[in-house]
Amino acid sequence: MDWEHARYLLVEQQIRPWDVLDQKVLDRVLTVKREDFVPADKRALAFVDSELPIGHDATMLAPKVEARFLQEVELQPTDKVLIAGAGTGYLMALAAGLAANVYGIEIEPALASQAEANLAAAGVRNTRVIVGDAVHGLTEQAPFDVIIATGSFASVPATLKDQLAVGGRLIAIVGELPIMSATLVKRVDHGAFSEEKLFEYNLPRMKNAPAAPAFHF
Repeated sequence: MDWEHARYLLVEQQIRPWDVLDQKVLDRVLTVKREDFVPADKRALAFVDSELPIGHDATMLAPKVEARFLQEVELQPTDKVLIAGAGTGYLMALAAGLAANVYGIEIEPALASQAEANLAAAGVRNTRVIVGDAVHGLTEQAPFDVIIATGSFASVPATLKDQLAVGGRLIAIVGELPIMSATLVKRVDHGAFSEEKLFEYNLPRMKNAPAAPAFHF
């Protein structure tokens, strides 16, 4: 396969049509070899336009969603970033070229080890992968300028929102089937947050995500 041509088509046919026009983000997609971050038996599916199973009941976000998330959080060169649900490390690798430091938290030890190996092989040095529950974030490294969640929630956990710096941004898929929405949370000050729904998209639940509150009549 001509991987570079396939990567060009990925950007032009999947990512740009999804309103991802930030050239810095597009350049990262063109630079980072996504095929090196997928399981070996799924390498030919690296650019498929959907979530990709990566084992351990986990999935890798569709490329257009990864790129859109990165665009919406407006990464800055000085940002400290947390990827909640690191998977195999691809989203961390994309973010690493746009921010100062990128942390990933991953509940499955085998995936965390794979992410570390993939990032090292790709020559990415400003990242760190920690085994842990993404729902609880990474309090020992907080606050973060940006948090990106790779699974959905009924509502954004306070444990993650509270780890944002003032002015920080968090993006996650929020809601219940059949309609979920990408939601951008911003920390306005120490006690206030704003939330904005950006687009509709469904994702599997983040492992250990709190259930939606029950309604009693």
